[in-house]
Amino acid sequence: MTEYVQAATLWWDGTLRTGEALRLTSDGLATPVALTDVPPDAGRRVLPGTLLPGLVDAHVHSGLVDLATVRAGGIAAVWDLGSVPERVAALAASAAAPPLRPGGGAPLPRIRYAGPFLIAPGGYPSDRAWAAPGSWREITTADEATEAVNAAHAAGATLIKVTAHAAGPQLRLFTMTAIADAAHDLGLPVVVHAEGAGTVATAYEAGADLLAHTPWTEPLDRGLIRACAERMRWISTLDIHGWGVPTTDLHTAVGNLRRFLEYGGAVRYGTDLGNGPLTAGVNPREIRALQSAGLTPNDILQAMTGDDITWIPGGLDLDPTRFADTLATARVLDKTVRPRT
Repeated sequence: MTEYVQAATLWWDGTLRTGEALRLTSDGLATPVALTDVPPDAGRRVLPGTLLPGLVDAHVHSGLVDLATVRAGGIAAVWDLGSVPERVAALAASAAAPPLRPGGGAPLPRIRYAGPFLIAPGGYPSDRAWAAPGSWREITTADEATEAVNAAHAAGATLIKVTAHAAGPQLRLFTMTAIADAAHDLGLPVVVHAEGAGTVATAYEAGADLLAHTPWTEPLDRGLIRACAERMRWISTLDIHGWGVPTTDLHTAVGNLRRFLEYGGAVRYGTDLGNGPLTAGVNPREIRALQSAGLTPNDILQAMTGDDITWIPGGLDLDPTRFADTLATARVLDKTVRPRT
C-alpha cells in the first residue's frame, strides 16, 4: 500500500524544499515526489511544519536509559555501543517494525547494536560500576578475537565495539587487528573507544572504521588527524564534557574535531546517552557544540539522519542561532501522527 505525507516544507538531500510530498510504501521506503505527481485519489496526510529523514543517535547504551523516552524526544533510531547482548537483542527485536508500516509505531527507536565490549582481561569498562556483567568479553588471542566477532554477528550485531583505554589493561595491537580483520570479513565496521595517549593511533593502525568519541584527552598530531580523516568516521559525543558547562576536555575535543573536519573527515551525531545528565532525545547542547566545531545546520542534519521519518511541527529553522532548539522539537512520524482539526 502506498501513502503520501505532505507538510509545508521537506528537508531532503541537503535542501529545504516546498511543493513536494513523501511517497511511503509498505516496505518502509520514503521518496520525495512533486505534489503534482500525487494521484488525486491517493491516501494523503497533510501536516504543518517540516518532514525530514529520521534522526539517529549513533552512541547509546540501552541498558542505562529509557529508550521510550528517547524516541519520544525525536530520535527514530539508535546505535547501541555496548550492552548485554541478550538484552539489547530483545529490545531490538521489539523495535524492529518501521513506524510507518502496518503495525508500526512501536514505542522504542529502532536499534542497531554492537554486542559486548571486546576488551583486554581486566580492561575498561569491566572495572566500572555502570557496566553490567555480560556487557563485555575478554580477548587474549587472535582465535578468541575471531570467535567473539562471530558470536556477536550471530547474535545480530552489525557493529563491533572495542576498547583502548590507556588507564588500564589494553588489547595488544595484533589482537585488535585480528578483531578488525574478522569483523571486516563479515562486513561489520569496527568502533573503538579510544581514551588516552596513543589509543587513537592504535585504533587507526588496527583498522578501525569509527571512533566512539571525538578524542578529548589531548590535542592530536595533525598527521594522525589527517590519516583518520581519510578513512575513519568519528562519533561526536561532545556534550559528555561538562554537560553544558565549558571544560578543558570539551575545548580539546572541539579543537580535534575542527581539524578533523578541515581535513575532510566525516562525523556522526552521537551523545553517549547513559553517561551523565544528557538529554533523552535530540540534544541541543550536542548540536551547538558541533556548530562550534564548524558544522552548518545542513552538515549536522547530514550527520544525524537515516531511515524513517521525522516531523517538526513548527517547521525547520536553518538559522544557526535557532537551529538547535528548533530541531529539539522533532518527533518521530508514525501512524498515530495526525493533524489537528
